[in-house]
Amino acid sequence: MNRYPLWKYLLLGVVLAIGTLYALPNLYGEQPAVQISAEDGGAVSQSLRQRVVAHLQSNGIDVGKSSINEDRLLVRVQSSEAQLRTADLLRRELGNDYVVALNLASTTPAWLRAINAKPMNLGLDLRGGVHFLLEVDMQTVMDETYDRLARDIPRMLRKEDIRYTRAARDGESVRVRFANAEHMDRGLKLLRSEFDNLRFTTAEGEADTVVARPTEQEIARIKELALEQNLTTLRNRVNELGVAEPLVQRQGEDRIVVELPGVQDTAEAKRLLGKTATLEYRLVAQGQDAEAAASRGVAPPGTDLYRTRDGRPILLEEDVIASGDQLVDASAGFDQQSGSPAVFVTLDGAAASKMFDTTQQHVGDPMAVLFVENKIETRYEDGKEIRERVKVEEVINVATIRGTFGKRFQTTGLSSQEAHDLALLLRAGALAAPVNIVEERTVGPSLGQDNIEQGRLAVVLGFLLVVVFMAIYYRGFGLFANAALFLNLILIVAVLSMLQATLTLPGIAGIVLTVGMAVDANVLIFERIREELDAGNSPQSAIASGYDKAFSSIADAQVTTLIAAVVLFGFGTGPIKGFAVTLSIGILTSMFTAIVGTRALANLTYGRKRRLQSVSI
Repeated sequence: MNRYPLWKYLLLGVVLAIGTLYALPNLYGEQPAVQISAEDGGAVSQSLRQRVVAHLQSNGIDVGKSSINEDRLLVRVQSSEAQLRTADLLRRELGNDYVVALNLASTTPAWLRAINAKPMNLGLDLRGGVHFLLEVDMQTVMDETYDRLARDIPRMLRKEDIRYTRAARDGESVRVRFANAEHMDRGLKLLRSEFDNLRFTTAEGEADTVVARPTEQEIARIKELALEQNLTTLRNRVNELGVAEPLVQRQGEDRIVVELPGVQDTAEAKRLLGKTATLEYRLVAQGQDAEAAASRGVAPPGTDLYRTRDGRPILLEEDVIASGDQLVDASAGFDQQSGSPAVFVTLDGAAASKMFDTTQQHVGDPMAVLFVENKIETRYEDGKEIRERVKVEEVINVATIRGTFGKRFQTTGLSSQEAHDLALLLRAGALAAPVNIVEERTVGPSLGQDNIEQGRLAVVLGFLLVVVFMAIYYRGFGLFANAALFLNLILIVAVLSMLQATLTLPGIAGIVLTVGMAVDANVLIFERIREELDAGNSPQSAIASGYDKAFSSIADAQVTTLIAAVVLFGFGTGPIKGFAVTLSIGILTSMFTAIVGTRALANLTYGRKRRLQSVSI
């Protein structure tokens, strides 16, 4: 009556073995480390490893194990203080060619890593993560605004046939010198109607010159929009990185806080968060001598002078056909004909229409792809850190327009890593201005180490009290329940580890609730067995009836709780989702351990005895 077939015992054994194996990595700690990777995504060499180790040792850093894995160098150190000092020393030594990032290196043995057994991720409130304080470069925002006005104002004057002798940016303004008073009057009337956010004044001592400046309200609006766009873009980029429960929020007028909980490899996050790479599609200027323009240092009117990646000068028309902010989608892949890395681009409606018209009118003409990247480089002079804004503009591809196209096409001329990064950046959107990482640190538990220890103590103490109560009140069957409860905890940790879920304090609350619910299922079963014994049934019959008749009540209770957990996950955010995940996993594992696990132990203990006189319950 109370006997399991062999396959059920084998199933229970396999589940226990797998659960223990994948929960085991959580017993190993993590060691502070510094990660070095190439800025361009290339490989790092053994000579770099030797150089790094030698430099750190010469500066008194106790270097632990160092290794090269997946194009990155990982150097382990002894403490968080040594980690920060190591990162600072390496940034000064390696410069802008390498990305130096803080990391936490797992101490999980190689044999566990070989079967992909990893510890679960812990949120900022448990293990911490990475904290970035980013400063938005508002000067670049305004510089780009003035440059854009210096292009738009002359273009509008030419379109209306208003003559001017000079139109160029002058510091934080645009100066336009008109041909005569008549054209100046016409020009002022046009500009004031088209640019109502600018203030126009006559230059002192120059009656035919107009100075255009943004109003104070317009400057404030531009900076506010730049910050909001950067916030949105950074959130999109963090989502692309797949970080669980991140924090991206504004701090003050020009700073943004980014916290990435549970992040192991921070180099990719650091490399992609601050990039402002984008693309511009322009026609190559025909009938112009690019070499002569480069020697003079001045581009002919209506054109801009750039260089290709191999250093050749090239003249492009000022008019931008399409740019990165007009992209609907972008993905990295390979060109089917050449096999070279490519970015497959989809434009929005307006840009697609303009691209179609341009390619239709210029079949046989060359079109260039301009790669534009704003970044901040750091150098050290006399021990002082100096940050400089650098704008990289280079033509990555020039191709002849062979036919008409509009919405979808591809761009080549990039390395595989550049294509991957550029596709991610274009999908997430462009930053309105470069962001400078002014602070980077690993974050300790946000609720304080004391709270963490108290929470851990509460879990252990609660578990032990339940164990003692079950052992005293239900005696032998209470021990079965305790064994199943311990197995349940192992399975919850194993599932969280295999899913690489992020555990937070609310998640621990879900585990504690699950522990109580798992015991509750056993209480229903054991009380049912007692009722059957009091009714005069035999011990074997009472055990069988207890498990069979209590199952429906247990299933109803667990299913209704699971529905509530699913609703919490669907409509909740952040910590609520963490609670719902652990609760859902705990419900499923407790159903298995409370029913199958304890009955297997009961069957092993009592099932072989045909004439059973009593049971310990």
